[in-house]
Amino acid sequence: MNISLRQIIELVGNLDDGPGENTPRERFRNHLRENIKEIGEVRDLIEECLREAGDQYSRALQDLINHLGHFLGFKVNFGRYKGIVGEIGYDGYWVSPTNRHLVVEAKTTQAYAIKTSSIIGYINELISEKKIPEKELALGLYVVGRPDPNITQFENAIIAEKRSDELRVVSVESLLSLAEMMEEYDITHEDIMAVLLPSGPNADSIVDLMIRMAAQKKQEIAPAEVINTVTHVDEETTYWLTPVKSDGKITAEETILSLVGKNHIYAFGERTPGRKHIKIGDWVCFYATGKGVIAHAKVASLPENSPHGAVRNSKKYPWTFKIDTEEIYIEEPVVVDAAKRAKLEAFSGRDIESSWAWFVQGTHKLARNDFYNLIRR
Repeated sequence: MNISLRQIIELVGNLDDGPGENTPRERFRNHLRENIKEIGEVRDLIEECLREAGDQYSRALQDLINHLGHFLGFKVNFGRYKGIVGEIGYDGYWVSPTNRHLVVEAKTTQAYAIKTSSIIGYINELISEKKIPEKELALGLYVVGRPDPNITQFENAIIAEKRSDELRVVSVESLLSLAEMMEEYDITHEDIMAVLLPSGPNADSIVDLMIRMAAQKKQEIAPAEVINTVTHVDEETTYWLTPVKSDGKITAEETILSLVGKNHIYAFGERTPGRKHIKIGDWVCFYATGKGVIAHAKVASLPENSPHGAVRNSKKYPWTFKIDTEEIYIEEPVVVDAAKRAKLEAFSGRDIESSWAWFVQGTHKLARNDFYNLIRR
């Protein structure tokens, strides 16, 4: 992608709900439909939205989430940015070929409490207008841009109001991953619906399982091909990228600050690719999902099956190794955008705007030049 979201907005004009077919809003949505046709491009634009602040980025995020619905196999109806009397105030209304109807609310964060009555009201209005045939075919879906593991008020509200069969919460990262799996694997729209529809208010745990399975398979195929083409990795030193994800209690950034910054260690699980091959003197960079590379360090000991008290869920991640020479730059992450990917050997011969989640979803080797392109020095 040769143009940033900021540049697109500057070209189309400020996004608002002004009426007409040639408004900034309609020009922006037309641009998405006509030009943003690769899921990697959608991910780049969404990640730019989440790095920036302001109404224009929040509104662009809403439209991008709706555009993402096309990649997932839905017929998408875009909503208004702000509610108005006389019109249904949904952010998006998605219709599945399976005759399921999703009413979508896009939320940048979970920082503000929700009123589930609002999205239920939109569903009821669509039923009244005969757009949704019956209530059993409707689902309200909250899509969160920056989920906070310390905030569960969306899920709590759904459970407290006994709406688990009517409402779901999913992160935009999980929706992107589902779209990428549809592109890369034999995953159908019906599979996507099966993930979104089961009981329980939050779909992320199911998606995370699918991501791990897909990432493991991808590491067996694509990264091996990439590694075999690398000619600049030192024989003595290997360079690694490993993803760090937020969990239900702590963010990726807090994990890095605690383990890398404070305790000078890191930990792998039993099935972490590379766990048996990483060695003293190797270098590791740490990728925070949706943000970029936020730290790097040198390996100072071999991984040992010795669970460390500083590691959350240490039984799951028992293989601990020491690090030193660490650098942490959480406030200035190295973004893996299209311009950065174009400089990496791992993407040589690949379309840099197609799906690229495979590169950051599992631990794997990097070319030396790629490592130094991905860290901040």
